[in-house]
Amino acid sequence: MTSRTILGAIIAGGASSRFGSDKALALLDGQPLIAHAAAALGAFVKTIVVCGRDWNGLQSLADRPRPGLGPLGGIAAALLHAEATGYTHVLTIGCDMPRVPPALIADVIAGAPAYCGDAPILGCWRADAAEMLAARLDGYVSGTKSAALSIRRWADAVGATALPAPEPLFNVNTPADLPI
Repeated sequence: MTSRTILGAIIAGGASSRFGSDKALALLDGQPLIAHAAAALGAFVKTIVVCGRDWNGLQSLADRPRPGLGPLGGIAAALLHAEATGYTHVLTIGCDMPRVPPALIADVIAGAPAYCGDAPILGCWRADAAEMLAARLDGYVSGTKSAALSIRRWADAVGATALPAPEPLFNVNTPADLPI
C-alpha cells in the first residue's frame, strides 16, 4: 500500500447541531478545522476528497446513498469512489479532528483495515468493502437495520482492528472545545 493507492477522505457532512454554526469552518490557530484534517491526510496520501460538502477546490462527494446517514454515508461515498477509480484503500478522518498524532494515522494505515477505537471515524478501509457498506446503508434507508449507522459495528463486520490512541484525541463538538 502506497500513498498513490490510498484515497484520503474528509468526512464533513454533519449538521453541526451541537456546534451551532458550520463547525468545519471554525478557526483553530487561524485555520478552519477542515484545513487541519486535510493537512493530516496530506502527509499520507496524494489525493483527498471531501464527503458531504464543498471545500477549497477539493473534489466533493455526496454522502451515499443519501445525506443524513451520519459518518458512514461519507465513508460509503469515499469507498464507492475509490473502488471506481482504482484506489485500494480509503483513509478517513472527521473534519473536527484537528490534532491527530501522525503516528496514530501511520498505525491505522499499517493495520488496515483498522480504525482508532477512541474515534472510529479515523480509519483505513479496504475499497472493496464499498458494496457491503452500501447494502448495509440501503437496508437502513428501508428501515430494516437499526444498527446500520454504527461505524464500530460496520468495522467489526469487515474485520477491521480497533487501535488505541496513544493519548486522548482533540475533537471539536461545541465552540467551548476550541481554545480561546
